[in-house]
Amino acid sequence: MYQKTKVAFTQLKNNKFFELSVICVIIISALEIGAKTFPLSNTAISITSLLDTFITLFFLFEISLRFLTEEKKINFFKSAWNIFDTLVVVISLIPINDSEMALLARLVRVFRVLRMVSVVPELRILINSLVKAMPQLGYVVLLMFIIFYIYAAVGSFLFNTINPKLWGDIAISMLTLFRVMTFEDWTDIQYETMEIYPYSWIYYMTFIFFTAFAFLNMVIGIVVNVMEEERSKVKNKNQPTLSDLKQEITELKTLILQMDNKKDH
Repeated sequence: MYQKTKVAFTQLKNNKFFELSVICVIIISALEIGAKTFPLSNTAISITSLLDTFITLFFLFEISLRFLTEEKKINFFKSAWNIFDTLVVVISLIPINDSEMALLARLVRVFRVLRMVSVVPELRILINSLVKAMPQLGYVVLLMFIIFYIYAAVGSFLFNTINPKLWGDIAISMLTLFRVMTFEDWTDIQYETMEIYPYSWIYYMTFIFFTAFAFLNMVIGIVVNVMEEERSKVKNKNQPTLSDLKQEITELKTLILQMDNKKDH
């Protein structure tokens, strides 16, 4: 009886329609959270409350289904996404009307939208890639900081007398350079300094090249490379390894020998 129920639950969990239903409920949950930020009539408040109860119960059923269909229950909690989903669902059970826990309950309901990441494999690969790319990105950020620091020091020495509000010290200069990198009115800053130093455009052009173009491409390259590695891991996850194939061949040989021995007897 237990095995039949488990098989039925597994089939339901892997059912494409059920997976699509989970995604739809997550989207409805996001829309419901957004609707609550607007002034609502009493009827609308009642509808959103009922909808919230349905969404919470649906997520509780879905997370329970995933837990029950896990072969080894301990493996369920080895996944960070499963732990996150469980915490979100459990804390969502707190009644919003409880004045002491109302704020926490509302904030957690906002994070239910993030469950889309654990449901959609491509989003999960993207997040995992970003996390795994952090060490490499750290060196890129360090190099960018060095470039920022050098250009900020040069800018502070050269343009301090032109506009102290923008180039007064190295900290303010770095903030100004951040504006230049994000293209926020950077031409106004450039033309102001060009009135005194006509060739100061070289300073801005080289800075923009190093930061906005070169570093951006480096970041994209690192993330794309890690994403390709993650995709390969996911693709090869369910494929048998060489040791698995050798073990299967050994088992087949043993089985054939046993069959031959039986025939001889």
